[in-house]
Formats: sequence, structure tokens, C-alpha cells
Amino acid sequence: MELDFTKMHGLGNDFVVLDGTREPITLDAAAARAIADRHFGIGCDQILIVDPPRSDNADFGYRILNADGSESGQCGNGARCFARYVRETGLTDKRRIVVDVRDGQMVLEQIEDGVHRYRVALGVPVFEPRRIPLAGFDEAPEYRLDDVAGHTVVFAALAIGNPHAVICVDDVQTAAVETIGPALESHTAFADRVNVGFMQILARDHVRLRVYERGSGETLACGSGAAAAVMAGIESGRLDRHVAVDLAGGRAEVEWAGRGEPVYLSGPAERVFSGKLLSSGL
Repeated sequence: MELDFTKMHGLGNDFVVLDGTREPITLDAAAARAIADRHFGIGCDQILIVDPPRSDNADFGYRILNADGSESGQCGNGARCFARYVRETGLTDKRRIVVDVRDGQMVLEQIEDGVHRYRVALGVPVFEPRRIPLAGFDEAPEYRLDDVAGHTVVFAALAIGNPHAVICVDDVQTAAVETIGPALESHTAFADRVNVGFMQILARDHVRLRVYERGSGETLACGSGAAAAVMAGIESGRLDRHVAVDLAGGRAEVEWAGRGEPVYLSGPAERVFSGKLLSSGL
């Protein structure tokens, strides 16, 4: 099988983008892992598939596969790359597009002409534990688990397409991302696993963040994780409505007006290269 692809990244969070609008693309978990492998495949954090829309008001469908082959419901950095891809490949000339994702819809918009910055409406967050899902708790500003890789962990939790746990730390550089990240990601309290964010608050409008992503491990940036961290900070009264988020790969901006409102993520989208993958294993 020959597969045309484009390699892209948003703040270092990198993607293989595939066009399934002309011919359906079906990848099992093994094929997705082969593509994502950085030694034997193309290499990426996630695979993004452009599909025909499922809804009458949508322009495209948007599927996301993690590096381990599992499916994700949301990717803010990937959404910006998706928007650039469909415009540059001539699939649309719209500045504002609506896409169907696994659990709803997203709105993607190019911010300025000639500048590859995009604003993504990620949707309305969910805080009820049963909908995250987070088992064994009633809704609260923070939750506590005493058995996470030998640590007691206090975290906020919400879902924005994907489940997120957000831990406030004094310094993201010394945070125990490598131990607490995978242990909390796969903790039994989270039936669908969870993305784990480690947030250092610098000011009411500025944070640093590292994210251990469900199915991909720690990445240079996580868009939905940035949104989740800011919303957790706003909910606790420690952050304002518009916040700059510094990740290892660069800066994103998050805006949120509060409960019941969609959250917006802004940042760059970069195209790296295109090619053709030749493999009988796909």
C-alpha cells in the first residue's frame, strides 16, 4: 500500500496528516504504531485523518490516532495543523471551518492572512466526574489519590474531548512527570486513562506547562492540555480569562469565559515535509 502524507507540527507536537476525503483510510492499531514509530516509520505523536463530514453543517471529519494506536477525541495543536493542511492542499478556501470529531464538533479559524496562526474552538468543558470519567468522587475543585507511584497527588479534573488531570507544581522542570505522569494516566480511577498536566503559575495571565499525554507519553506541547490547565486555574480563582501557556515547544494562548462557554486555543501550525510511505504492512 502507498500512502501520501504530510508531516506537520504545532509547537513541536508533531503529526502525520492523511487525506481520507477521496478514498477512505482505515488504520488498525498496529499500522498506526508503525507510522508513528520514529525509527522504522515516519514518526509522530499522533496521526490526523481528514475525512468527509458526518454532519450537514460540517466541512470535514477529523480523526486522531495516538502513537500507541488508540483513538483520541481531541487535539488542539493538531486541529491548527488540520486547518492549515486543508487550506494549503486546496480542499477548502474557507478561513473558518467546522469539523466533526469523535464526540462533537470543533470550529477552526485562521487568525491573519499570510501568518500561519490559527484559533480553535475546542468546545465546552465537562467537570462532572462521571462524564470525565473519574470514578469514586463527587464533583470538587480538587481531588486526591494516595497511591500514585508512591505519591499522594492532588489534582483538578475535567474533560474537553479528552479527560485531563491538572497538577499545580512549584517548578515544571523538577516536577515528577516521568513517574507520576504514566502512573496517573493509567490509574484505575480513570476508566479511559487521562492526560496529565503539570502546571506552574507564573502570573494570573502566564503559566508554564508539561503534559504526559494519554497514549503518547510526554510531548513538547498539548493543546487540549493547555486549555484544561488554564480552565482548572480559572476555576480555582488563580488565573484570568486570557492566559499565555509556555510549553517546551513554544507558546499557546487560551481564552475561556467560564462554565458553559467554549474554550479557545490559539497558536502556530507548521508544515515540515510531504512524502509517500511505502509499506506492505499498512
